[in-house]
Amino acid sequence: MIVKKLRLKKCWSQEQLSQFSGLSVRTIQRIEQGQKASLESLKSLAAVFQINLDDLQQESDMNTNNEVTSNAQINLEEQKAMEYVEGIKSFYQHLFSYILVISLLTVINYFSSPSYFWVVWPAMGWGIGIISHGIRAFEIFSLFSPEWEKRQIEKRLGRDL
Repeated sequence: MIVKKLRLKKCWSQEQLSQFSGLSVRTIQRIEQGQKASLESLKSLAAVFQINLDDLQQESDMNTNNEVTSNAQINLEEQKAMEYVEGIKSFYQHLFSYILVISLLTVINYFSSPSYFWVVWPAMGWGIGIISHGIRAFEIFSLFSPEWEKRQIEKRLGRDL
């Protein structure tokens, strides 16, 4: 996770880091997801980020041993913020796909059967999914959030907060 933090700090994409380090994009994705990196990969990343190899190796060891250290570990707030931003990014990608496909279907509908506007059905069905995705991504309603779950568990255990 520290690789992702360092990459985002420099405002680089995974593709840019791949070019700078000589590693494949897939390798960078795997390292960012917490898989163990080879020594050569760590050396390359340490050189690109201009940090000690020990700092990256410490995180690699931490991933395998599940130990927590203050410098190498992304704190919980940062991780939640990253997940939130990734959720919003996913929503916008979904919305873009929706607009593109529905626009294409509208053109096909217009030329194939202009008397019946059938494109409204896939637009409404997929639109419901888009709305649902947006509500989750932007956390509009937190009806069944982790906080709600915690309160319910505490309630069941008789430890009211």
